[in-house]
Amino acid sequence: MSTLITGIGELVTNDPAPDRDGGPLGIIRDASVLIRDGRIARVGRSAHAPLASPSSIEPAPFAGARAPAPAETADSTFDLGGAAMIPGFVDSHSHLVFGGDRADEFAARMAGRRYEAGGIRSTVAATRAASDDELRMRLSGFMRELHAQGTTTVEIKSGYGLSIVDEERLVRLAREVTDEVTFLGAHVVPAEFADDRDAYVDLVVGDMLTACAPHSRWIDVFCETGAFTLDETRRILNAGRDAGLLPRLHASQLGPGAGVQLAVELGAASVDHCTYLTDADIAALAGSNTVATLLPGVEFSTRQPYPDARRLIDAGVTVALASDCNPGSSFTSSLPFCIAVAVRDMGMTPAEAVWAATAGGAAALRRTDVGRVAPGVRADLVQLRAPSYTHLAYRPGVPLVERVWKDGAVSAV
Repeated sequence: MSTLITGIGELVTNDPAPDRDGGPLGIIRDASVLIRDGRIARVGRSAHAPLASPSSIEPAPFAGARAPAPAETADSTFDLGGAAMIPGFVDSHSHLVFGGDRADEFAARMAGRRYEAGGIRSTVAATRAASDDELRMRLSGFMRELHAQGTTTVEIKSGYGLSIVDEERLVRLAREVTDEVTFLGAHVVPAEFADDRDAYVDLVVGDMLTACAPHSRWIDVFCETGAFTLDETRRILNAGRDAGLLPRLHASQLGPGAGVQLAVELGAASVDHCTYLTDADIAALAGSNTVATLLPGVEFSTRQPYPDARRLIDAGVTVALASDCNPGSSFTSSLPFCIAVAVRDMGMTPAEAVWAATAGGAAALRRTDVGRVAPGVRADLVQLRAPSYTHLAYRPGVPLVERVWKDGAVSAV
């Protein structure tokens, strides 16, 4: 099957070239994209496409000033009429399999109570009480929500079971909807192990890891005050690597710590949050392949200080943006929202924020087949109800996603 998309007023490719605008964004004006069998077959200018039957061209919903362009012969053809198109968002940090919510906690926090990691335990209780079908149905709803906002690749963590049986079922359910599954048994120490945390760490690196590794690609630890110490984190990540899982890490969310340095030392794909960083942390990240994944929804929802993205980018650190969608500290699935906040409050330009939510997220997952528009990569594309990607930050809160292509299959939203 083949699809031709023409009349793209501004195409963000994240594939820079001397004849393209936008630096790393690799923007092509008046662009066309040919999809074959779920992959990008060709990217170029609409003017270079051979003619096809006009009856195969679907009218564009975007009210642009541009006349329909000729198109290459394909099984289906879309003319975007001058609308912008970007790669599908890559959300490299989420917690989507859980029961209950923590709306009361959010309201209390907005009234002045400080955010603390221990609130996770209330979600653990609700998750343990939910059936597989209840969790699966809720996860399906979140996946539809993500897709409608332009996210085509998502990483999902466990961490709300904290027992062998419950952690195994969370990674198993997550694997039903994504290949990017992370075992986060080391989220917090559950209440039943409050007086014997060493025994819980033994469980995580032993039978729990054995049960969860077959369904997971990654292992993660919440290395933070109130969660896990540096020595515990090192032990858990090393055990995960020995089991064939790749490391990633939560660190420096609630205060400065040694987690960032450990992430670089162990070659973690990403270290996430990065709210409180020292000069040494930034230097270590800049000299590594570890991505700093920033989660602006957390700071928005907890009234913590925002991380300084400008400082990271200027130092040469690769930065990703992700939602951290979870019921406690960031109950948003919207990467357009995260882009707007990052531009408004974290020192990023619109171009940097869009790159971070697409190519940056792909880098945080060590993926080269998503997050950009180039021949051979997956045909994951987002049509905007706007003439430019800049509108994602310029028009916060406005539903700007018109259509989403996932592996070449299109859906209107």
